Amino acid sequence: MGKIGIYGSSFDPVTNVHLWTASTVAHRCRLDKVIFLPCSGKRKDKAMKTSDLHRWNMLQLALEGNDKFLADDYEINQEAWNVYTYYTLEHFKKKYPNDEIYFIMGADLLVDIADGKWKYDQELVAGNKFIIMAREGIDMLRTISRSPLLRNHDDGSTFHLIDKGLAMEISSTYIRDEFSKGGEPRYLLPDACYEYIKKHSLYQ
Repeated sequence: MGKIGIYGSSFDPVTNVHLWTASTVAHRCRLDKVIFLPCSGKRKDKAMKTSDLHRWNMLQLALEGNDKFLADDYEINQEAWNVYTYYTLEHFKKKYPNDEIYFIMGADLLVDIADGKWKYDQELVAGNKFIIMAREGIDMLRTISRSPLLRNHDDGSTFHLIDKGLAMEISSTYIRDEFSKGGEPRYLLPDACYEYIKKHSLYQ
């Protein structure tokens, strides 16, 4: 039985911090695989700056040469109305029935669940395991304890909190801004992705 982490993000573009984060989480949580899951450009709550195809191509380039990292286009191919994390995790549990599935997310999303902002939150929390990465200014233990939903499903293995040395905030937004203003973000993302962005004049 293996352990698989599902790492969802817009990856617009994928950065070296995404890769370093996934690598650190895999090492500390003894994951056998990390599945990078780019979200759909059709989502109403996120405005993508690039097409699904460009984001997918860059992700493929970024993950080359690492057998622990896989990209999956499940969410990109869903209709927007059907994209909920609960459904996504049900899909992966069916796809990998002999493995343990963990959803990797930032502490900011844990706060959103605590605040009742996620659909199917009861089913999601009751039936899944989470790896939560620290975010500046968020007390993860307090977030869990103040939420009846989270604290009543915290059996010691539901939430794996990673609070040391993961708060490197080089964001995709920063990189897009640098490209658009004529900056030089070259070493913040994989070389192949940097070349791809230049070649296709993305984020101009």
